Amino acid sequence: MILGAIFDLDGTLLNTVPALQKSMNLTLKEFGLPEITEEEVKRFVGNGSRNYAIRSLHRFGKDDPHLIEAVYRRYLEIFDLNSTSGIHPYDGMPEAVESLKSRGIHLAVLSNKPQKQTEDNIFACYGDRLFETVRGEMPGIPLKPDPTSLNRLLSDLGLLPEECLYFGDTGTDMETGTTAGLHTIGVLWGFRGREELEAWKPAMIIEDPSEIAGIPGKF
Repeated sequence: MILGAIFDLDGTLLNTVPALQKSMNLTLKEFGLPEITEEEVKRFVGNGSRNYAIRSLHRFGKDDPHLIEAVYRRYLEIFDLNSTSGIHPYDGMPEAVESLKSRGIHLAVLSNKPQKQTEDNIFACYGDRLFETVRGEMPGIPLKPDPTSLNRLLSDLGLLPEECLYFGDTGTDMETGTTAGLHTIGVLWGFRGREELEAWKPAMIIEDPSEIAGIPGKF
C-alpha cells in the first residue's frame, strides 16, 4: 500500500530553468564569460550547485580550481536573490499533488538545491502546507544520488521504502530512488529524456502529471 510520495524539485515539481539560467549567466558575466543556453542549463544541473558551476565553466574550457570556487561562491549569492525568478509549476502538477494529499498520502520534497532556496521555491509556488517536509542540501549529508538523504527522509516520515513513490526527471533521481528501494517514477516533462531514465529501470515512466493520480493503486 502506498502511504507516501516524495518529489524531486527542479524539472519535476517546478520549471526552474529561468532562475537557474539567469543566476548563472549573471555570475558568468561578472567573470567575463559568455552565457549558457537553456538546454545547457538542463544538462548541467541536477547534482548540486557546485557541480552546476563546474559544468558551466567547463563549457568554456575553464577548470582552474580557484576560479571554480570563486564562481561557485558568487553564484550562491546571486542565486539567493533570484531563486524564484520566472519559476512556475508544470501544468497539472499542483492538481496532481493535491489529489494525493486528499487521499491521505504523505508528501515530501527532496532536492539537491540549497535548503533555503528549496524552501523558497516550494513555498512560492505551492505554499507551506501541502508538503510535510521540504528538504534540500544539508551540511554533512551527501547529495543525491547517494541515498542517505532519502533514507533519512523516509525515517522522518515513519515510512518504509516499499510504501513510497519517488518522482524525478533525471538519471540522478532514478539512481537515488531505485537504490533506496522506493517505487521510482520517471517523468518526461522535465530536464532529461526517456533514454536517461530508462537506463535505471524505474518502476514507471510517465509523460503527463495527469497520470500521477492513478499511480498509487498500481503498487
